Amino acid sequence: MHSENLILSSISLENTLHLWEENDILIFFIDLDSYDVLSTEYLNNTEKEELGKLQTLYFQKRFVISRMVLKSILCILLKMESSLDISTYKDSYGKVHILGHEDLHICISYSENIVALAISKVKIGIDVEIKRPLALKNTFKYFHKTALCGDKSANDADLLKTWTIKEAYCKFFNKTMLSSLSKDPDFNNASYFNFLLDDKYVFSIVTESDQYAINISRLEKIND
Repeated sequence: MHSENLILSSISLENTLHLWEENDILIFFIDLDSYDVLSTEYLNNTEKEELGKLQTLYFQKRFVISRMVLKSILCILLKMESSLDISTYKDSYGKVHILGHEDLHICISYSENIVALAISKVKIGIDVEIKRPLALKNTFKYFHKTALCGDKSANDADLLKTWTIKEAYCKFFNKTMLSSLSKDPDFNNASYFNFLLDDKYVFSIVTESDQYAINISRLEKIND
């Protein structure tokens, strides 16, 4: 286990290849509020069908922006001529994959206006939550039995930390959150990292090992 407070540094799209060459895992934080126009030009027909199922503008926006950013980054990392040549799809667990690139591991998490996007050479699960007050009474009924949370003196930050670790764990192992709420995650075959980023984002990562090189940064707005 690893816990740390970090200040996010910013990186441009053009510099992502250098990071990819030096790290096993890249994690980008994207501000949805930086993007005003929702363009579907980056989406293939399958992705447009998925977009059509989303009922609110918020869910539509985070889907479109996350796919646009993901494809823009991959276009550079894979040295492809056009992001239109990159297609995403979801498996039965909702995990995002890149068609024809099963060696890449993708994980996406959302909290309010923030998207956390992981592009990895190894299996990974992530989750982010913006620091905020919680309804402690309601939350404790899910966590009071778990060692991660501790006792009932746990504060909002402790509960958010526990929540993000569990979410990242479920994404890593393709489990449902409902099946893991009242259980302690089994980390015999995995490692987890927990961060407080910019004193604002509670963020957790689950991987197979604590020996991977990880870079976490804020991605500057991508201009068309």
